Amino acid sequence: MMHLARRIAAGVLALLREIADENAYHRHLAASGREHSGAEWRSFCDNRLRSKYQRSKCC
Repeated sequence: MMHLARRIAAGVLALLREIADENAYHRHLAASGREHSGAEWRSFCDNRLRSKYQRSKCC
């Protein structure tokens, strides 16, 4: 029973990390060869939001 609870908790935690863009940020760091920093996180978030809202919506 405890094993099932841990698996569920790990799944929920993974889902929350995906929703909060933490996984995307870690992929960004790995792809760009950069290290985590507050400035890098802000830059990542700014670029992500900018690209999200610059895309035009049709209809």
